[in-house]
Amino acid sequence: MSAEKIIFLNQKGGVGKTTTAVNVGSALAQMGKRVLLVDIDSQSNMTSAVSADSRLPGTYEVIVGQCSPRDACQPTPVKNLFAMAGNINLAGLNIELVNEESREFFFKNAIAPIEDDWDYILVDCPPSLGLVTMNAMCWAKYVIIPLQCEYLAMEGLNMLMRTIANIKKSLNPDLAILGILFTMYSKRTKLANDVVEDISSFFPDLVFKTIIPRNVRLSEAPSHGLPINVYDASSAGTKSYQSLAEEVVSRVRK
Repeated sequence: MSAEKIIFLNQKGGVGKTTTAVNVGSALAQMGKRVLLVDIDSQSNMTSAVSADSRLPGTYEVIVGQCSPRDACQPTPVKNLFAMAGNINLAGLNIELVNEESREFFFKNAIAPIEDDWDYILVDCPPSLGLVTMNAMCWAKYVIIPLQCEYLAMEGLNMLMRTIANIKKSLNPDLAILGILFTMYSKRTKLANDVVEDISSFFPDLVFKTIIPRNVRLSEAPSHGLPINVYDASSAGTKSYQSLAEEVVSRVRK
């Protein structure tokens, strides 16, 4: 059985992509799934959020063939959860790949040997639609789009949908949107409620039922190098991501 391949994608930064990748991964691992988190962002926030070491060979070294993918998987503080670290070398990868043949498929080819080792491989993409992100889109089966509950998020969503449709048509016919996830939701603001209502009515089949609230413990957890379900098992953030992970499992099964 090959892994379920999911990327977390939004060209806008600060929308909760990394938080979501880490905490969905950790919640799935807690359910007994074998999960690999892959960091393809040169800022390597996902790497530090699970106490992985960005000085060890990671995603960059695997993509350029300096390290085997199996050797680049590090354990994290969570049982069943492993990480392939990001590092600053990823920043130059867009330029390094630009003149290569089949440049969109380097990540797919590099990661293929370990796909059967995992139940889920989750990739945290950089906040841009460059060649590195395109590599992830050419590999993935599913996209999760974290969306902050604010007006500008809606503008970016249309562009993102078009990009995904183009990649599906020309490079990866298997690519599908698993869902749109509302993050940093504060039920007290009218704007947040309007955004949720508008996008839910426009994409009724895509929006996840789970909404991730603004939560202090969620923002604290990465600085301790821990997913939220380890950092504070009883917090609202933990409950939200457990519920999201259950939705992810049931949507993937369908």
